[in-house]
Amino acid sequence: MKKTVVIDVVGLSSSLIGTYTPFLQSYVSRQHLSTIKPMVPAVTTAVQSTYVTGQWPSEHGIVGNGWYDRQDSEVKFWKQSNKLVEAPKIWDKAKRLDPSFTCSKMFWWYNMYSTADYSVTPRPQYLADGRKAPDCYSQPASLRDHLQKELGTFPLFQFWGPGANIKSTQWIADASMITDNLYDPTLTLIYLPHLDYCLQKFGQDFTRISKELGEVDAVCKQLVEFYEKKGCEVIILSEYGITNVNHPIHLNRRFREEGLIQIREERGLELLDAGASKAFVVADHQIAHVYVNDPSVYKKVRSIAENTPGVELVLDREGKRQHHLHHSRSGELILVADANSWFTYYYWLDDAKAPDFARLVDIHKKPGYDPVEMFMNPADPLIKLKAGFKLLKKKLGFRYLMNVIPLDATLIKGSHGRISEDKANHPVLISGRVPQGQELAATDVYGVIWNSLTR
Repeated sequence: MKKTVVIDVVGLSSSLIGTYTPFLQSYVSRQHLSTIKPMVPAVTTAVQSTYVTGQWPSEHGIVGNGWYDRQDSEVKFWKQSNKLVEAPKIWDKAKRLDPSFTCSKMFWWYNMYSTADYSVTPRPQYLADGRKAPDCYSQPASLRDHLQKELGTFPLFQFWGPGANIKSTQWIADASMITDNLYDPTLTLIYLPHLDYCLQKFGQDFTRISKELGEVDAVCKQLVEFYEKKGCEVIILSEYGITNVNHPIHLNRRFREEGLIQIREERGLELLDAGASKAFVVADHQIAHVYVNDPSVYKKVRSIAENTPGVELVLDREGKRQHHLHHSRSGELILVADANSWFTYYYWLDDAKAPDFARLVDIHKKPGYDPVEMFMNPADPLIKLKAGFKLLKKKLGFRYLMNVIPLDATLIKGSHGRISEDKANHPVLISGRVPQGQELAATDVYGVIWNSLTR
C-alpha cells in the first residue's frame, strides 16, 4: 500500500488561503483544491467519523461532539472511546487487505481503544486534590513517555482555553514526525487545531488572524516537506469552514421561561437536571439537539423553536432522515442556526446563580459546547493578575478554581455547524488525485484516502 498522510487543518477554507498562507497558496497551485460540501452537523467528531468510515452519522452514530445519554440521563461531551463509533474504520479494511498495513492516529478524535496501531490524544490527569495536570494518552503506552521526553509535557493549556496557541499544534506536528520515524506507519492522520481558536474568537477578521494563519501555514510546510521526502502521498483537508456570527441563541433560557427545564439549586448555584426536565437543548456550535423527555410538550417545544429568532431549520423525524441524522442518539428535534447565529448551553437567568463550572474551562461538565472558554473575562481589569495568583496556588499544591471565563456569549465572532451558502467557506481537500474545483460529499473523503493507499 502507498504510504499516505492526511493532515486535518481545522477551519481551513479557500477564503483563508492567500497572502497570509504563502506555502499553502503555492502548494495548491501545484495540486488540486476541491471543496467538501458541509455535512450536518459540521463539527469535529461527527465529520472525522464520517471521513474514516465513509458513513453518515445515521450509521456511525456520532451525531455531534456530545449528546444526551438517555440511559444515564446525562449530557456527555468529548468522550474518547473509539467504540462509540458504530461503523468499521478505514484502517480495519486496509489491514484485511494487507496484513503489513499500520495506522498512526495523531489527535484525531475517538482515539482511545482504537484498532489503529499507534495513537496519541489529549488526556489530562485529574488529581485527587482537584487539580488538572497536562498529559496525553498513547497506544502503545510507551509512546507517550518517549514523546514527552523528547518534546516536553503535552501543552494541554495551549490546546484549549484562553491560552490556546500554536504550541499545541506544533507539538502534535513534531510528535507525528517522531512517531513516523519510530514506526513508519502506512497511514497517518494528523489533527492541527490552531485555526479553530482565532476564527471562533475573531471570525474572518484578517487584521486579527493573519499571525495565526502564518503560524499554521509554517507547520503545514514542515509536515508536507517531511512526508514528501519519504515518498508519502499527502492529503490536506479540513472538517468545516468557520464563518462570522454575531447572535448567540439562548434557547435553554426560553425553555426555562416556559417551565420545560428542571433546575437543582446547590450552594446557591443552579444545575440543569436533564433527566427531570420535560425538554432541553444540547448546544453544539450552530447545531442544537432538542431532547423531549415528556412527549406531551413536543408540539409546544417545536413551536418555541420555530419562532425563536436565529433558528433557520427545525428537523423533525423526516428532516433528520434527509440529513442522515436519524440515530437514537439524536434529539427528537435538531435545530440549525442561521448564518449569523449559534447556540449557547446557558440555562440560568441570573449570572450570580450560574454554576461554578460556567466560569471554568470544563468541557466535560458543561451540558453543551462553550466557545467562550477561549476568553479570560475582559470585564475584569485584574483578571490576568488573578489568574497568575491561581497558578501560584496550583504550583504550591493548593486547591484552586481557575474561574476566569466570562459569561458573555457576544464575544464569539465565528462559528460552524450549518451548511454555509458560500463555497469559499466550505471545508477543502487538497490532493492531486481529485480534479480541481470538484465538490465532494463528506462520505467521499473515505474513498479519496482509500484510493491514495491502494493506487
